[in-house]
Amino acid sequence: MSAEAEEVAHDTVEAAVRAQLAKAFGGVRGIIEAAVPTIAFTLSWIFTEDLKISLIISVSLAVVLLVARIAQRSTPQFVINSLIGIAIGAFFASRTGDAKDYFLPGILWNAGYSVAMLLSIVTRWPVVGFLIGSVTGDPTAWHKDPGIVRLCAKLTWMLLIPCVIRVAVQLPVWLFGGGDEAVAALGFAKIVMGWPLQVAALGAMLWLLGRGRTPIKSPVAPA
Repeated sequence: MSAEAEEVAHDTVEAAVRAQLAKAFGGVRGIIEAAVPTIAFTLSWIFTEDLKISLIISVSLAVVLLVARIAQRSTPQFVINSLIGIAIGAFFASRTGDAKDYFLPGILWNAGYSVAMLLSIVTRWPVVGFLIGSVTGDPTAWHKDPGIVRLCAKLTWMLLIPCVIRVAVQLPVWLFGGGDEAVAALGFAKIVMGWPLQVAALGAMLWLLGRGRTPIKSPVAPA
């Protein structure tokens, strides 16, 4: 769909952001696909204490989910994202031989994402604003409207908070925990603080978006 068609379909900032968020979250199936490999790795490690077997089961399940997406000709984007994260976690754990390092890339990702979003808010270029830019065809025109900047800053805070919570809970477990208890705790935390927190953030964002109707202003064409 062209930028002009998108703008006709979404004549307000709130409608445009709602539509883009719906695409980004992937629905119930995306939630399940993200959780299954982590659950499999955690349970496999608890029952076998064999890192190699646990990694093979986790990665294999992610590949099966990817093949299913391709066979059904549905978008594999969410499975691919999950598979990349799983593969990186498997690499870390296999290199160190410590099962809890499977969860380290996710912790680092959330920490980096938190810092990037905080910087975007502080510099008044909140990342959610670029969702509007993807609809209008001009990635920066939204920044000229202080009201839109404030709205996007609030929405970016709502995306940032779950990332901060994940790091605050999981990092101490990774640093100071050991053995089966640490792996089980990290696996449980990753599942509970993954999509459930993200869905809660989405609900809060949709609530905020439902309260306003900010018109989308097309970028002014040069004379």
